[in-house]
Amino acid sequence: MYKYDAIDRQLILDRVEQFRDQVRRWQAGELTDDEFRPLRLQNGLYIQRHAPMFRIAVPYGMMNSAQLRKLAHVARQYDRGYGHFTTRHNLQLNWPKLTDVPDILAELAEVDLHAIQTSGNCLRNITTDQFAGVAADEVIDPRPLAEILRQWTTFHPEFAFLPRKFKIAISGSQEDRAVTWFHDIGLHLKVVDGVTGFTVIVGGGLGRTPIRGQVVRDFLPWQHILTYCEAILRVYNRFGRRDNAYKARIKILVQALGVEEFGQLVEAEWAHAKDGPATITQAEYDRVAAHFGAPAYATIAAVNTAFEEKKAAEKAFARWVDRNTHAHKVPGYAAVTLSLKPHGVAPGDITSEQMEVVADLADRYSFGELRISHEQNVILADVRLADLHAVWQQAKAAGLATPNIGLLTSMICCPGGDFCDLANAKSIPIATAIQQRFDDLDYLFDIGDIDLNISGCMNACGHHHVGHIGVLGVDKNNDEFYQVTLGGRQGYEARLGKVIGPSFSAGEMPDVVEKIIQVYLENRHPDERFLDTLDRIGVDPFKNRVYEGRAHGKAKQKETA
Repeated sequence: MYKYDAIDRQLILDRVEQFRDQVRRWQAGELTDDEFRPLRLQNGLYIQRHAPMFRIAVPYGMMNSAQLRKLAHVARQYDRGYGHFTTRHNLQLNWPKLTDVPDILAELAEVDLHAIQTSGNCLRNITTDQFAGVAADEVIDPRPLAEILRQWTTFHPEFAFLPRKFKIAISGSQEDRAVTWFHDIGLHLKVVDGVTGFTVIVGGGLGRTPIRGQVVRDFLPWQHILTYCEAILRVYNRFGRRDNAYKARIKILVQALGVEEFGQLVEAEWAHAKDGPATITQAEYDRVAAHFGAPAYATIAAVNTAFEEKKAAEKAFARWVDRNTHAHKVPGYAAVTLSLKPHGVAPGDITSEQMEVVADLADRYSFGELRISHEQNVILADVRLADLHAVWQQAKAAGLATPNIGLLTSMICCPGGDFCDLANAKSIPIATAIQQRFDDLDYLFDIGDIDLNISGCMNACGHHHVGHIGVLGVDKNNDEFYQVTLGGRQGYEARLGKVIGPSFSAGEMPDVVEKIIQVYLENRHPDERFLDTLDRIGVDPFKNRVYEGRAHGKAKQKETA
């Protein structure tokens, strides 16, 4: 992974001292709350429902064991002994003292971690595929270009105060695991006639107005990605709405102008910078790419007899391998997903003790590195097949081996109303109730692959729009209700889910999900997945089942009252 040099480290240290002085000035009354707000936001600090929330960056999801141990220490020393991994690879602390944040930043800087631009109206953390560099279906490793994008976006003076937040995702595999169609800029790496370049997507996003992005340029040679992104951002910075926060995202501008006119503006802007100093040279690419060379893989057989025998002998181990490992491009290795979705725990939460266990596992079995996925799990990318049984045993002892990756209870879930000041409703209790209802692993395996995503408000931090089943918390006369969507999906064929009807109370949600699952199981063809059944029979059978008798029940309740 990329190792910071003296310039990188000095930049972070300067940022720490800058923010320490900003906090001092705010405490002394030299900065008003309104003046301090954008400064703390661009250092990852929100004021939430009960306490400040502090967001720490994990650029494109990569981290080493020393960094994770530092996060474990920070969570224990300055918070309540746990953190929450988000859909943007970041780690959030929910209970720090605002006045401790400069000290936290100083400790993070010791291991090249920071909170730069993790919030605010700026260029946010770059995200990519959690299996980048090791995936069997990878076309081009996106990590070197993700790192170049990270360096370019950090403290870019022209884009420090955009109309709204701005997010970029990059994918280099045959399967899009980075949700690129729903980012302000989505980038697909590909090779055409031997030339490497990008398909550039613009104007995607979830939130209050969910929109699938549109292709603004089908092929862009990789050397020009910074100058082309700069042209996109200049057009957005110039024409984006600043008078209305709900209409300030680039997706609204692209919709208002149309992608063709927007593209023309971008091309005209790009003409001025196309071959300028931000054009990436081969030497610069090679310099950064050298940080992402393959580790010292052993030359081993693609089939390991002892591993196969253990799978045959232990059903629980075989289940875990089936759900929690991913094909690796190097024979004899696998990528392992450590589940942060045990039943009864808020999805994405990890304790300090678990962080230390993961750091030890990374050192022992995965070259000291790990990844964070946008599904809020942790990945050991380079585990030998011969070591999988030992990894499973140690992960299981730490509560990190629930064999549910891709299943219903491996849900994406934002912190919701338990923490977030923006939330309309709680998310975690809904996740917990659904986990309890579907606590039988045999049943979950029979249901098969299905994405359930939960958001506590329209900001869609839980990506509910792209869940096969999406749940959105809404406020109705100060009561918490939940709207359900069906049919959302990620990948290159990404699409938004559709709302099935009126919202439900919190108590109804486990029944609603169970009825949806029942309709699927009753109607599926052999080996047919949930989305295939939904596409084939349509939404009406699901809708009819969940609302069956609902009007009658309400009328009867009113009469009794």
